[in-house]
Formats: sequence, structure tokens, C-alpha cells
Amino acid sequence: MALSAPARPALLRARVAVYGLFLLSGMAMGTWTSRIPAIKAGLRLSDGTLSIGLLGIAAGAITGMQVVGRLVDRHGSYRTMLPVAIAQGFVLVVPAYMPNLPALALSLFAFGAVSGTLDVAMNANAVVVERATGKSIMSSFHAVFSVGGFAGASAGGVLAHAGVSPGVTFAAMGAVILVIALLSARWAIRDAPARGTTQAGSAAAGPSRRRVGGGVLLLGALGFCCMLGEGAAADWGSVYLRDDLGASPGFAAAAYAAFSIMMTAGRFAGDRLAARLGPVTLVRWCGGLAGAGLAAGIVADAPIAGVVGFGLFGAGLSCIVPQVFSAAGHRDPAQSGRALAAVASLGYAGFLAGPVLIGGLAEAVTLPRALLVPAVLALFVALTAQALRSPERATGGHDDPARG
Repeated sequence: MALSAPARPALLRARVAVYGLFLLSGMAMGTWTSRIPAIKAGLRLSDGTLSIGLLGIAAGAITGMQVVGRLVDRHGSYRTMLPVAIAQGFVLVVPAYMPNLPALALSLFAFGAVSGTLDVAMNANAVVVERATGKSIMSSFHAVFSVGGFAGASAGGVLAHAGVSPGVTFAAMGAVILVIALLSARWAIRDAPARGTTQAGSAAAGPSRRRVGGGVLLLGALGFCCMLGEGAAADWGSVYLRDDLGASPGFAAAAYAAFSIMMTAGRFAGDRLAARLGPVTLVRWCGGLAGAGLAAGIVADAPIAGVVGFGLFGAGLSCIVPQVFSAAGHRDPAQSGRALAAVASLGYAGFLAGPVLIGGLAEAVTLPRALLVPAVLALFVALTAQALRSPERATGGHDDPARG
């Protein structure tokens, strides 16, 4: 994607705009999750029927990710992300007013489709800002997403405690999201689609006719491995401490708390680390920390060791996915949207598959042994970190942290 110089805003404002997009995306998801119990009770759903409705989010997100790549490459990230950022505040409100399970599933499909589309488009715009600044700044964007999730969940929890209905909660947070979206739209960098050229210099058929290469798919595989670990930690960390190590319910919850806190902290530090070490070296060390930390925590077979292990796992994973997204977006500016869509889709598939895979393995080999799989996958990421090196630098000996 190319920059439209006449309409290019100040880089600081452009960076703040992307922060706003990541913030509102996290807020929308955090707000929704905080009121799931109320939605469930209002429709009198069982755990099983609720899970069917929640599949709508996954299906919608994957569908949106399949479409948005071509839109970004054809129209630019700014024109793609602006309408979906505004729509995010509206689609958040709809599920609160659905009368039955099919309607809820349909509204959640729309919510997931908007969220998945925005995820790819805002990451594409983040790549444009990175390219303009010449700095690695992707980790801080992803850290702000985590902050948004915490803010949305906290606000939803406070309103729930005050007896506010889900509809009013979603409407209030939707209004906040809309304001952030409009401010971000005003400040965001305007990029134009990059057009490929033939050897003769004429315009090529366009990015829609090209396919992402094996290098992008390998990056997607790394994203799959990392987000599988995120899903496993979210669903099984506390269960492992409670059922296998005999921790109290309160202490068992510390497993995922440690994972989340360390992941957010690691992402705020990730840009400085990437500038100092370069993306390949950073991912290599982070993968090693994540794999070794989680494995050691499990082998130690003690509650405190488990909490420390999941904390190290979160710290290690924190910088990998942002660097993978950045590498995919920079690999070929003419089709960065499609590359990011492919990586995001594979990563999201890993997040969905992780809890299921660990649960199935736990039935066969016990939960502690099953949790060693994310540790092994993190070590695999460390061993294959060279995949983040862009093709034009693959023959060089220097791991340059600035990809622009």
C-alpha cells in the first residue's frame, strides 16, 4: 500500500489513530464478554445452547477475514477500516435485543464479521504507519488492544453490578466506541492501494489475482502455534492449577491473571526490544522463554511454579504475534491486506483449536502432559524465527529491526 502524500496527517496523530482502533476493538470484545451471563440468563440458555450461539462470533470473524484482505489491497486500509470501525459500536448493541438463540447467533455472526474485518484492516494501517516512521511499533498497538479488553470488561462489570441492563451497557459503550472511531478516522493515515507493475512498467492485473506465498503461510503457522497457546492458557490454566495441583479457586485464577499481565507488559516493552534486537532475534528469544518457562512450571508440579510458568509463557508469547503480523504486512506492500488476512485467519484458527486440542489430549495423556504441547510449539517458533526475515534481507547477515 502506498501513502497518499497530500492527505497524509502528522505521524504522531496517525499513530494515535491506530491506538484508538486497537483500543475500541478490545473494548467491544471486553464489553461483550462481561455481559454474556446476563444474555444467557435473559434467553434461558444452557451452557450447550449458549456455545452454539457463540459459534456465530467465530464464524463471522473467519468470514470477515477471508473478505477483507482483497478490500485492503484494492482500496487501501483507511477506506476499509473506517466503515467497520464505526459499525463496531452499532453491532455491539444488537445482541442485547435478540429474542431467541437463532437471532442471537445471527447478530453475533455480524459482530464477529465486523471484528474480524477491523482486525485485519487496522493491522494493515499499523503496517503503513510503521513503514512511514521506519520503526517497529506493532507490539504497542497490540498492547493497547489488551488494555481495551480490560477497560471494556471492567466497565461492563461495574454496570452489571449496578443493575444496568445489557442493552443499556452496550449502547453506552457503543457510543464511546463510536466517538473513538470518528476521532481515529480524522487522524488516521490515508493510504492508497499499491499497484503492481509488469517488467515493461505497465500496471499489472492487480493484487486480487495474486496468491500469498509460502513465506506468508509459514508466518501464519507461527501465528497458529502462538495463538493456540493463548487459547489453551485462557481455558485450561486455572483448571490445571485447581484440579491437578490442588490450588484454591482464588489462587487457581492467578494462572491466567499472570499470563495476561505479563503478556500486556511484554507488548508494551516489545517495540524497544524489537528496535534493539531485531524481530528475528526477539522472536527466537521469546519463543524460547515461552516454551522453557511453561515446561519448567509444569514439570515443577507446584501451584506457585504453575503461576510463574504461565506468567513466563505470557511474557514469551507477548511479542511474537505482533512481529509476525508486522512481517506479513511488510513482506509485499502490494498485497499486505491478503497476507495479514491469511496470517490472522490461521492465528484465529489456532486460538479456537487450542482449548479443544488440549482437552482431547488431556483425556488421553492427562492435562499436565497435554499442556506441554503449547510449550513445544513455542520452541518450534523459536527454531523457525528466521521466517520473519523479509525476502530482500534473507541473504544478508544483519537482522535489521526497522522493516520500512
